[in-house]
Amino acid sequence: MEYLAQAIAQGPDDPEPYKLLSELRRKSPEEVAEAVAAPSSLWQFVVDAYLNFLDGHPDQAALRLGAVIGYHPDVAWASAPWFADERFLGAVTAAGLADATLNITDHGPEMDNDAARDRMGPWFRAIDVVCEREPVAEAMARMAILLRICGRTDASLALCDRADSVDRVMFTEVVRAGTWRRLGDRRQTAAAFRRALELDPTNWSLYLDLADLAAEDGDFAEAADLVRQGLEHEPEEITLRAAGAAYRARAEGSVTDLDLLLELAPEVPHAGYRDGLIEHAIGARDFPADRIAAARRVQDGD
Repeated sequence: MEYLAQAIAQGPDDPEPYKLLSELRRKSPEEVAEAVAAPSSLWQFVVDAYLNFLDGHPDQAALRLGAVIGYHPDVAWASAPWFADERFLGAVTAAGLADATLNITDHGPEMDNDAARDRMGPWFRAIDVVCEREPVAEAMARMAILLRICGRTDASLALCDRADSVDRVMFTEVVRAGTWRRLGDRRQTAAAFRRALELDPTNWSLYLDLADLAAEDGDFAEAADLVRQGLEHEPEEITLRAAGAAYRARAEGSVTDLDLLLELAPEVPHAGYRDGLIEHAIGARDFPADRIAAARRVQDGD
C-alpha cells in the first residue's frame, strides 16, 4: 500500500494506482483496514482518503485529503479522479468540505503563486459545486479563507458576498476583514470588523481586533478604549488584559500598566503577539531603564 501511495504522489491524476488499491482491498480487506486504522504517516492519509470515498464517506475522504494537501501542498493531490467524481461532489456536505479546507489552511502553507493555484483548481471547482448545491453561510466563509490564501482575493470576497445572501453571520465579516487586510485596505478591514461586532456585540476578540488596528495606526488611546469595552464582556481574558495594559502604558506613559503587562506577559499564549504588545508599550516612552530591561528579558524568554 505504501508503494501505491507513492505512485499516487507521483501522479495523483493517474487512475491506475487507485484501481490497484481498490483491488487490493477487495482481496485483503482486513489487512488494508488495519494498515490505515490510525493514520499517522502521509501515505496512510492518502490511502485512507480514497478508501473513505469508496465506502461512501465523502466528508471523511475530504478531511483526509485536506490534511495531505496542508502538510504537502506541492503535489496536485486534488487532481485525484475520485475528487472530481459525481459520487463525491454530489454527496460531500458543505460543512465537511469547509472542515477539510481548514485542514489545508491551518498548516499555513505558501500557496499564493500560479503553480499552487493550478494544483488547487479541482478544489476550487469543488467549492463552487458544493456552495451552489448546499449554500451554508459559515461554511462558505470558511472556504473563502483558502481562496484568500491562494491569492484569489476577489473570489474570496465574492464568496463572502454569496454567504451574506444566504445568511449574515459574524464569521463571514471576520473572513472578509482578513481579506481586506491582506489587500492592505485598513479602512475596509476596520469596517468589516465593526460589522462583525454588530452581529456579535459580546465577542471580546472582535474588540481586540479593532484595538490592534487602532494601535497599528498609532491611536493608542482608542486602542485602550476598545480593549476596555471588550473587558466588559470577558474581564478575565489574559490576552485582552495584557493588550489593555500595553495600550494604556503607551497612551498614558503609565509605569503601573507596564508592570501589569510584564506580569501578564508570560501567560499570553502567542509569543509573537506578546512581544508586539511589549514593543507598543515601551515605544516612544521614557520609561525607567530597569523596566525596559525587564521588558527585554520577557521578550527573550528569561
